[in-house]
Amino acid sequence: MNFNTNQADWARQANVKWYALQVNCRREQSVASQIEGQGIECFLPRYRSTRIWSDRTKEVEQPLFPGYLFCRFAYNHRQRVLRASGVVQVVGNGGLATPIPDFEVEALQAAVSSELRSQPWQYLKVGEVVQINYGRLNGLQGILVNFKGNHRVVLSVTLLQRSLALEVDLSWVKPVEQAGSNVTVSAARIAYASA
Repeated sequence: MNFNTNQADWARQANVKWYALQVNCRREQSVASQIEGQGIECFLPRYRSTRIWSDRTKEVEQPLFPGYLFCRFAYNHRQRVLRASGVVQVVGNGGLATPIPDFEVEALQAAVSSELRSQPWQYLKVGEVVQINYGRLNGLQGILVNFKGNHRVVLSVTLLQRSLALEVDLSWVKPVEQAGSNVTVSAARIAYASA
């Protein structure tokens, strides 16, 4: 469903916000249909992937976030949503449902409607220790930062209190598991993983 300014005005007036719903896996579409049947707006982002079986290859559409969908409703009317078969819970922190900012859902809607090829990706946050898995930089570890819209991995020399930032593509990096990792990170120190 496309987002427009009339919907934004209506949402503000009705105290309607986007929430993420955790639903039973592989039931995302049926849950969305049930809720939409009640007149409540849902958004189930999908992507196309190629599945290969022994006898054929087929392109299928799958949920971008398996087990989740987005729903826009007034929180005091959540019971209508929670009664839908397959809904586990409204996602939140500390037992309290947390609304999703409109701009995040709008960005997802724009990305999905762009029809550019997309796929699920491991969540990487700025400040996270990552390892580069590409070319001559393979195995290098550093801290992921975002500067002027570009992602960089920062390497630091503590003694000199100097750093180097390498511009990288997010597809080149993966998060480093902190437990058992060969990397030591403090405010400005990075030790390389042994090869």
